[in-house]
Amino acid sequence: MQAAPVRATAIPSVSVALRAVESLLMSGGQRTARRNAWTSVLEDRRRAKDRVEALRVFEESVATRTSQSGETVATRTS
Repeated sequence: MQAAPVRATAIPSVSVALRAVESLLMSGGQRTARRNAWTSVLEDRRRAKDRVEALRVFEESVATRTSQSGETVATRTS
């Protein structure tokens, strides 16, 4: 009994397949513009997460300081 033949090449991932279709449908400049736009979107999302985290840390530090001194501070809720 013989073993089944082994594939020499891997099956391409979805992202590789999408890039191949993209290269057929779009010119080089459009591809670059789309990738730059997507990179900007991802960077904006990262900065937004960082802002939210910085605000949370700031509000916690203010609450900690004011609770130690006995004052009350209204914090923003969103």
